[in-house]
Amino acid sequence: MNGSKSPGLAGFGILKNSTCHTEKKISVFFSIIFMTVGILSNSLAIAILMKAYQRFRQKSKASFLLLASGLVVTDLFGHLINGAIAVFVYASDKDWIRFNQSNILCSVFGICMVFFGLCPLFLGSVMAVERCIGVTKPIFHSTKMTSKHVKMMLTMVCLFAVLIALLPILRFRAYQIQASRTWCFYKTEHVEDWEDRFYLLLFSCLGLLALAISFLCNAVTGITLLRVKFKSQQRQGRSHHFEMIIQLLAIMCVSCICWSPFLVTMARIGINESRSKETCETILFALRMATWNQILDPWVYILLRKAVLKNLYKITRGCCGVHIINLHMWELSSIKNSLKVAAISESPVSSKQINLQPLSSMGQ
Repeated sequence: MNGSKSPGLAGFGILKNSTCHTEKKISVFFSIIFMTVGILSNSLAIAILMKAYQRFRQKSKASFLLLASGLVVTDLFGHLINGAIAVFVYASDKDWIRFNQSNILCSVFGICMVFFGLCPLFLGSVMAVERCIGVTKPIFHSTKMTSKHVKMMLTMVCLFAVLIALLPILRFRAYQIQASRTWCFYKTEHVEDWEDRFYLLLFSCLGLLALAISFLCNAVTGITLLRVKFKSQQRQGRSHHFEMIIQLLAIMCVSCICWSPFLVTMARIGINESRSKETCETILFALRMATWNQILDPWVYILLRKAVLKNLYKITRGCCGVHIINLHMWELSSIKNSLKVAAISESPVSSKQINLQPLSSMGQ
């Protein structure tokens, strides 16, 4: 071959003397356990969300449930595809020369790592934006945020994540076997070319931007609910907004804790170029932290449901006493009426009626 090497063999030549090693038996065991737990958890969460969607198909919660279902389905396929490839690599003793002659498997692995990494972060931010609109602009949300529009947003998010994942392939840049020889991603060792730095910074900046949007929208939503709650004097009705806000906050916290180390590490490698001091063990630890996000996401919907929250409230109330915990101002059933008051206050007809009532009473 006139001294040239295929992309897969070239990457392996750099990694052969790497000091980053993983125990094969332990790694295979944990990979299988994580993949199994992730698949079962996401499958259970999908069943719960689909059942809830059938109940609230015609209500404002339907759009949130569609987005949540898309997030959990993405996590499910991420565990299924990435987990299967990782188990195969471990089972093959990480002998990339034998099964990756044309670098096809590494490219597929890298594309899946980028897509299933960014897509859940994007969906989490879209869910936060949707709930922020639903709380701050309920009339606009009820008329414009239909199931058709939500499905279009899901499609656009997935296509955008696919585009980012395929960008190196379109630019004829192969994904690289990492130092641990267990996964493929953008080039993270001896990064000197501007394009390699661009991919790392693009991935990390998009991920951090999605987390920032989620934080901002959830903060606005929570403050709006508090303001409306304290202004409203009604105490009846039922609502699912409190449940959705708790789930969004939990998703945001899980995503920040799990993804921040990996995103920050990739950003530091991209900024510091070849002078980066990030070790293989550091990158591998950050990657495992990010993997936990796909395991914990479905448990947010499994555990933080309205029925579970009510039972936890009853248990806590029984243990601590009625006088110690007085959540009368925070009853789940009162938020719907608070949002009704906010929606009525936005309506010009209702504002006129409210202004006319004092006049009529003065005339009498």
